[in-house]
Amino acid sequence: MMERTILLTGATGGLGRGLAQALSQEPGRLILHGRDPEKLGELHAELAGAEAEIDLVVADLSDRAQVLELAEEIHALTDRLDVLVNNAGIGQGRGNVREVSADGSELRLAVNHLAPFTLSLLLLPLLKAAAPGKIVNVASAAQHPLDLRDLHLKQGYTGSRAYAQSKLAMIATGFHLAQRVPADQVTVNSLHPATLMPTAMVKEGWGYTVDDLATGVAATMHLITHDVGTGKYFTGTTEAHALPEAYDPDLRAELWEASVELAGTGDSD
Repeated sequence: MMERTILLTGATGGLGRGLAQALSQEPGRLILHGRDPEKLGELHAELAGAEAEIDLVVADLSDRAQVLELAEEIHALTDRLDVLVNNAGIGQGRGNVREVSADGSELRLAVNHLAPFTLSLLLLPLLKAAAPGKIVNVASAAQHPLDLRDLHLKQGYTGSRAYAQSKLAMIATGFHLAQRVPADQVTVNSLHPATLMPTAMVKEGWGYTVDDLATGVAATMHLITHDVGTGKYFTGTTEAHALPEAYDPDLRAELWEASVELAGTGDSD
């Protein structure tokens, strides 16, 4: 793999940590994001002697202001970005307790969809500078139809629905972005890396595991290192079909506009 500059969000635990370990073994530049500075520092120490040059960035992705600041920090760190891996996310949680972000958005929508959506838009110039740049969205096979009149699930809330809805939103807007940006400039693909890997998020929300972490790392690395086209959804390394609503052009357009408004990024590519 040629030397690249890669930004990985959610690098301090679970799948993100496994990806950080794998990516650090390749020459290039690796920008690792985490919410907890202490955990990020521990990861950095663990990766001492890595082939990659490593930078650390800290932000709470549930806070829109911090997401915007993170994008500015990345622009200050580099003039190109070969790969953006939108990995950071939160699971369904426990007890079906509805939570909101600092900005009043439903928390899972904010972290799993709005934050990667915002970063993807704001970092497009850096991705285009590395043409073809790549956006890899770590989504899920857990998907739920969106109620565009109640994106924040003020009615009928469950943690599983909130999680699955946020992942469908990530996939659908990824498809929409792939249509807006030429593939020779930036590709955008989403994947379900593996089922219920042994991560803290899975243990909290589901209480049992199915696949091992290595399976998810391998699947995500496949999209990072291989040319697979654009506007696709994968289960593992196999191209698959997301929920039918993700392919509805009217829903995608309406969701895009709602997401732009909530992200406060402006609508440009």
